[in-house]
Amino acid sequence: MSGSNFVDYIKIHCRSGNGGAGSAHLRREKYKPKGGPDGGDGGRGGHIILKGNKHLWTLLHLRYTRHVSAEDGIAGSSNQCTGANGKDTVIEVPLGTVARDAETGEIDLEITEDGETKILLEGGKGGLGNQHFKSATFQTPRFAQPGMPGQTRDKILELKLLADVGLVGFPNAGKSTLLSVVSEAKPKIADYPFTTMVPNLGIVRYHDNRSFVMADIPGIIEGAHLGKGIGLRFLRHIERNSVLLFMVPVDSANIKKEYEILLNELKQYNPELLDKNRLLAVTKCDIVDEEQLSKLRKKLPDIPSVFISSVSMLGIPKLKGLLWEELNDEL
Repeated sequence: MSGSNFVDYIKIHCRSGNGGAGSAHLRREKYKPKGGPDGGDGGRGGHIILKGNKHLWTLLHLRYTRHVSAEDGIAGSSNQCTGANGKDTVIEVPLGTVARDAETGEIDLEITEDGETKILLEGGKGGLGNQHFKSATFQTPRFAQPGMPGQTRDKILELKLLADVGLVGFPNAGKSTLLSVVSEAKPKIADYPFTTMVPNLGIVRYHDNRSFVMADIPGIIEGAHLGKGIGLRFLRHIERNSVLLFMVPVDSANIKKEYEILLNELKQYNPELLDKNRLLAVTKCDIVDEEQLSKLRKKLPDIPSVFISSVSMLGIPKLKGLLWEELNDEL
């Protein structure tokens, strides 16, 4: 998923269809010159609909979509014929898409399942034909209802990646390297901060054809919740993860303190993130010996932890096992 191809935020101007007008027709036939009202109802205006598509990973296909509209309903006609509904406009989005009202910021809906459809903006109702207004004392109403106008709103679509495990760490903590060795993902890897500029997803294979999805987001720095660095834009992707895997390099000056800084950034962004299951992976452990690891074990935070090396594969099977246990505990 290259930087230019990953889009997780767009704003679109939506207009649903107007409802068709009801008919005020009066029946006039050769042998029934005063047949009475027979005007049909107008058709409903088209809806703007979001539909989940599991094959989409980004909102890239909507990058240049600025205006979306649906068809107007057709007016009713004589002989009590109802007008056709306006054609709905269906927008396919990746799973994990959240729609917000651009003016109020309120969440309208979320799409989390493949094939799931939800109405983002309803079309206007069709007007009633004059047949509905006939009564014993009013035999020939010569009026009908106009159709209800459609809605016009600006909507924001945000993507929150759906993944089982989210990788959390400072830049250059080894997140992308881990993802590359436990899955088929091919993230950009280099020995400098902020190599990862967009989220990456990978499917991690486990025993007996079981698997789970892991997400690597750009590195967080202290103050990310205030907009520092590039992590703030992607923190929302963590909200969808079932388990958070914190990653701190073994050569960090203070592993526990670094973990607490990361945890605080998540807390400041959204306190509910602290309710998720957490694990700690101490990375790059191929550069230290067992004696040093024994000393470090006494200084780790009080959460399930594992020493790993994505280069030598040290601790990788154990890490997979711990993650699988945590995910099943979530279920």
